[in-house]
Amino acid sequence: MTRTALESVDPFDRDGRLPPRLARLMRPELPSLAEEIVTEIRRAIPEYARPLDGPYGHVLRLSVEHNLAAFVDRVAALPGTSGVGEDSAGTARMLGQYEAHEGRSMDCLQAAYRIGGQVAWRRVMKVAPRHDISSAIMSRLAEALFIYLDDLAAHSLDGHRRARERPIPALDERRRRLLRLLLDGAEPGNAVVAELAEASGWPVPDEVTLIATEPEARCVWTSLDEDVLADLECAEPHLLLPGPFTAARRAMLDEAIPGRRIAVGLTMPPGQAADSLRWARRALGLALDGVLGDGPVTLCEDNLVPLWLLSDPALVEQLTRRRLGILDGMTPGQQDRLTETLRTWLVTRGTAAEIAELLHIHPQTVRYRMRKIEQTFGDELDDPEARFGIEVALRAAHLRRPPQPRPAPPAVTSRPPKPGGSHGTSNPSHHPNHATTKTVAIASEGRFRAKRET
Repeated sequence: MTRTALESVDPFDRDGRLPPRLARLMRPELPSLAEEIVTEIRRAIPEYARPLDGPYGHVLRLSVEHNLAAFVDRVAALPGTSGVGEDSAGTARMLGQYEAHEGRSMDCLQAAYRIGGQVAWRRVMKVAPRHDISSAIMSRLAEALFIYLDDLAAHSLDGHRRARERPIPALDERRRRLLRLLLDGAEPGNAVVAELAEASGWPVPDEVTLIATEPEARCVWTSLDEDVLADLECAEPHLLLPGPFTAARRAMLDEAIPGRRIAVGLTMPPGQAADSLRWARRALGLALDGVLGDGPVTLCEDNLVPLWLLSDPALVEQLTRRRLGILDGMTPGQQDRLTETLRTWLVTRGTAAEIAELLHIHPQTVRYRMRKIEQTFGDELDDPEARFGIEVALRAAHLRRPPQPRPAPPAVTSRPPKPGGSHGTSNPSHHPNHATTKTVAIASEGRFRAKRET
């Protein structure tokens, strides 16, 4: 006569019961035992060898810890308590569902259960002699442990079967092929696209928005909207959302891809889906490098100029050499001070006082730097094309530079800074043979001109 694991006789219910004191002996071992089991599972099963600090590793560790604690609770329970508790059964079914959603059979999960049982039993054999546990109790404990693992595996198999009976739309292979076709540039009217869309029940939208996310992203597939196309198993995971990126879509992605940064491409016609994804991937890379902020969501819509400026780093480097190469003879400190001042003026067209406030320096220092800039760049500041090239190069360089804390603004006194002071440049206007500079006007053509008053 054969029985399934769910129907097996529970050794906890037999006449020779497990003594509850076993639970007190087992609990101190659980933290290190869980660590050992997780390590062995990741070593033996490549599919589970993902980073432990990621969502997948988090699920693996919590599942092992939960199942160990639940087994010890069964040992400590009052007589008559049997079977896997609902919490443990639910966790086991969830793991089975996850395997189905990952496109795997139950082989990996069943192997993980076996490894967990073997590692746990090795620990029992190591600890038992220290507490004079009889062979009869050891035999019943072994039977209880492996029946418990069989029960968990049976619930996982049930979850796996249910998940396969109710497939998630985003995991439909036809939808993945459809996503690949659209990203390869196929138009919505393409016969293959139309056939796949109809077969998978996906109405072709007028607009799409592509999402790029970090690799190794854990996805709660059941949280995805049914009209989302996704490929999260490739080296550069991505999703396609019909229509624009709304607050509701963001909430959905927060739940479906927890703890991962995403970048949102521009909303485009389906035939330009590849462009939307290309921009989203570029934005994600810049965000991860600290260029576009550190929020969980980066919108291309809000970063069009930085994306354009940094879309071709090699070309920007050549532009920088041509427009700012004139500064090569200066020290790095001098270059930084002049380019910071010039960039601020080009962006704001502010007065010396306004620029000084933005840069946290003295207005007189700004005036001196402005004269130095005029002397260095000369007629290029009068040429609109050259001036635009200079601004592009300066903006790109500013974006690439890591953020630095601003110094505290200096105390404003009635006397200007002395030559060779804290700003590291000498000011010839303060020499006794020079008149004192009172104001600086910026001519309409964009060139600095000093109005001197003797």
